[in-house]
Amino acid sequence: MAYLLIVEDDQDFATAAAMVLRSAGHEVHIETDTTAATRSMEDRCPDLVILDVMFPESASAGFEMARAVRRDTDRFKDVPILMLTAVNTQFPLGFSAYNIDDDWMPVQDFLEKPVDLGILSQRVAALLGEPRQQSTEA
Repeated sequence: MAYLLIVEDDQDFATAAAMVLRSAGHEVHIETDTTAATRSMEDRCPDLVILDVMFPESASAGFEMARAVRRDTDRFKDVPILMLTAVNTQFPLGFSAYNIDDDWMPVQDFLEKPVDLGILSQRVAALLGEPRQQSTEA
């Protein structure tokens, strides 16, 4: 399956998300800040990045990382980024998938926290181009 990088300062959420994604067959690495995540990407390019927006060092660190990744290297230009955030609960700004933009929010998808881990897994599969799982229920 795919190598996924979760960039999330909430260790409990990151661990839970990683467990779900590993059970789907993915290899998952977690970084808790954007500086370490950028170094990790240089060491091994992920197939997909799951990126939080707000970090202790900056309320917009995730946006900044997404822009830097897209701007600074061709190596990562095609790596899908799934942005996760609780920014709308902290600040009444109304961010959504409608704000995805090549310059301002250069990500492929956006999920608002709290995130249903089943939906997260489905979105990851879709971004990776994996075939949809058929239900085995009658």
